[in-house]
Amino acid sequence: MATKIVSETELSNTDPDSGRKADLWVFGYGSLMWRPGFEFIEQVPARLIGEHRALCVYSFDHRGTPEKPGLVLGLDRGGACRGIAFRVAASLRDATVEYLRAREQTTNVYREVTRSVWLDNAARERVAALTYVADRGHVQYAGRLSLAEQLRYVQHGYGRSGNNRDYVLETVKAIEAQGFRDEQLHRLALMLHDDTPRHR
Repeated sequence: MATKIVSETELSNTDPDSGRKADLWVFGYGSLMWRPGFEFIEQVPARLIGEHRALCVYSFDHRGTPEKPGLVLGLDRGGACRGIAFRVAASLRDATVEYLRAREQTTNVYREVTRSVWLDNAARERVAALTYVADRGHVQYAGRLSLAEQLRYVQHGYGRSGNNRDYVLETVKAIEAQGFRDEQLHRLALMLHDDTPRHR
């Protein structure tokens, strides 16, 4: 079943083909910040209001398995999130959406939505960006875990994209490169720095 892009209010569905002649904005807040995997014209620091970055998704694929889940990031309800907005040429719009769906929606744990993000550029403009929000009704939604619980999952998580530890540390490095901190992730990263991955 094809994934549909949901509007910001989610009161009505947005046709994925609408605005075909316009460039596509994509908001990255996790691995997309350091490994976007698609061509883009520019990248701009950006802020999304109304949802925050959290290790709230059990990974059954990229960083874990159903038998031994890892933990990956999702946008969860409340707060705000600083990340990167990528502008993709209109001619690559369809290919980019197809790529993102294949990457992010292997188990449909995210809702593919458009959200307003504020660009940290001279114009301070607001754009509508494609992003991925954790589906709270999905079996892989982990909710709010304690730091000790997060550490346990990340230490043992390993999937087809590698170990969970590297995922967290690379994301923290990308956040620092943008000149800010994510206190929860930074605390976890400190606990992981002297740790050895425990997967085989």
